[in-house]
Amino acid sequence: MNEKGLRGLHGEAIFTRLRAGNPEPTTELEYATPFQLLIAVILSAQATDRSVNLATRKLFADAPTAQAMLALGESGLAAYINRIGLWQGKARNVIATCRQLLERHAGELPRQRAELEALPGVGRKTANVVLNTAFGEPTIAVDTHIFRVANRTGLAPGKTPLAVEQELLRVVPPEFRQFAHHWLLLHGRYVCKARQPECWHCAIEDLCVYSEKAGAAAGSARR
Repeated sequence: MNEKGLRGLHGEAIFTRLRAGNPEPTTELEYATPFQLLIAVILSAQATDRSVNLATRKLFADAPTAQAMLALGESGLAAYINRIGLWQGKARNVIATCRQLLERHAGELPRQRAELEALPGVGRKTANVVLNTAFGEPTIAVDTHIFRVANRTGLAPGKTPLAVEQELLRVVPPEFRQFAHHWLLLHGRYVCKARQPECWHCAIEDLCVYSEKAGAAAGSARR
């Protein structure tokens, strides 16, 4: 069997276990419409989902649509998001995105990648999150958590987010692609952490090639 075939079997074993622990995972960002999801994802760059949710609960209640949010202007939006990291740039991008949605898409979120990526502040990762979570496309958005888990486990090693994404799309079996993004992200956020991976309660520990995992487990046992 070739390397791709072996990684496919590796992926099937990994995702079978992750699915058993969380059959239908989803984003931890709070939203009611595809537009609100897009705004939440833009705001979440280099910020925690918790801080974004604290801001958007009030923001989405007062300005639930692109038209209402545009009416706030950058200064009005700032009052809602100024506790989120990089809020100045995010405010500019959100207002510009709202304006473009109204001018080009009648205020609705487009479903095509190119049109999503044409929006201010929207790159490939953000577009992938929206396509997957809002529209049910089997895309995989590689953030820092997914990049780390894919490389550590040996599931989809790569030197760039795009390389990891392309490898994941090659080796993740079709039945798992819809939720693969969320399984890997949540695993990286709560178990396979950057500084202190919690290998001692990892569901896929025996499937992982991470060279330092034994030390991580031993370190936990001593605490």
